[in-house]
Amino acid sequence: MSHLGLPPNTHMAPHSTSLCFSGTLCFARLPPLPLFSSSAISLRVSRQFTRSIRMSSSSSPIDSVPSPPDNAIVLGCGGIAVDFLATVDSYPQPDDKIRTTSLKVQGGGNAANALTCAARLGLTSRLISKVANDSQGKGMLEELEADGVDTSFLVVSKEGNSPFTYVIVDKQTKTRTCIHTPGDPPMLPADLSQSSMLSALERASIVYFDVRLHETALVIAKEAGRKKIPILVDAEKKRDGLDDLLQFADYVVCTAKFPQVWTEASSTPGALISMLLRLPKLKFVIVTLGEEGCLMLERASKADVLQSQETDIESLVETLTHRKDSTTTFPTCVSSETTNLKADGIGTVSGRLFLGTAEKIPPEELLDTTGAGDAFIGAVLYAICAGMPPEKMLPFAAQVAGCSCRALGARTGLPHLTDPRLVPFLV
Repeated sequence: MSHLGLPPNTHMAPHSTSLCFSGTLCFARLPPLPLFSSSAISLRVSRQFTRSIRMSSSSSPIDSVPSPPDNAIVLGCGGIAVDFLATVDSYPQPDDKIRTTSLKVQGGGNAANALTCAARLGLTSRLISKVANDSQGKGMLEELEADGVDTSFLVVSKEGNSPFTYVIVDKQTKTRTCIHTPGDPPMLPADLSQSSMLSALERASIVYFDVRLHETALVIAKEAGRKKIPILVDAEKKRDGLDDLLQFADYVVCTAKFPQVWTEASSTPGALISMLLRLPKLKFVIVTLGEEGCLMLERASKADVLQSQETDIESLVETLTHRKDSTTTFPTCVSSETTNLKADGIGTVSGRLFLGTAEKIPPEELLDTTGAGDAFIGAVLYAICAGMPPEKMLPFAAQVAGCSCRALGARTGLPHLTDPRLVPFLV
């Protein structure tokens, strides 16, 4: 590890302003970056902005924003990392040497990002993960603590390296490519004592897993299940231990491809029915669809179904698609009635289907989609604790995710609950 806290394979020549990663990507014309300096600046700006909002006049609509749920605590277990975010005009070809237009160093990792979002929205957030006692690890802890995330349950290894990720942000395609290096040594269940786990779960309102630390997560999930604490699982893709964790899940948020990959169903709507049939404890599943919004299937009891007839879920999705308002730029939601939903060759479940739209962000404002899914999950965690109905939860979560896309990095653009852009979704 260099004295600048840069990751391995990073070279800086004397008196040079060019920074090269393994000889393939060159970051040029940039002064040396102290770890987390840019995010620390953004945090100070956010706090000043929050104070100015709270000092607004009594006639301000901010006064109508509800307070965060009383004593709501979210415990998360999963990924944490340092993100080295390099913005480029276009993604490099093999053997290219290109220059960045900007470079930002910031904390990352799915669980750490989602809990930072939840903390900014007012929840008490606790994180279980592992870092090394190096400059990156120390910087990650300081950044999380500055955002109000409780890091007292993190394991700090005396040796090894903290996780880090190179993130290449393509200005041309508005996409990002992540190259991750896991932390070493990895976290094992023995790293978390029984007493620490029980303290972390004390008074928790919900537990969240991104499945990065599946062995430790499974131990926590079993204890949370015994204590009847609801569990949300982020099903990004097939991972070791995911199937076991899904058996404990009350809520699942997954990426666009996951439902079909996991169930082998021929369509996403059919796959959502398959997931509810395979996971009897599951209350709802949300599949995020990027700029297309999201689709959510919520389970209902048969007693809630007024009619005995079955509705084909594929046809219902088409109906909701025609009903959604495509003229608005802000997120919206349309829903079906509670009914018996059928998927050919799969089965039938009683429930409601919701179709949420994403915010239409002007191209000049869309800077980086890194962590947008984590922001969405952080907002869903808040919404569950606040008792929001799905019709309010999905647009709110989409708006939070949209805010995060307007700044470089997963956390820079995460809004606070007092952000004026969230007010219409909270009143």
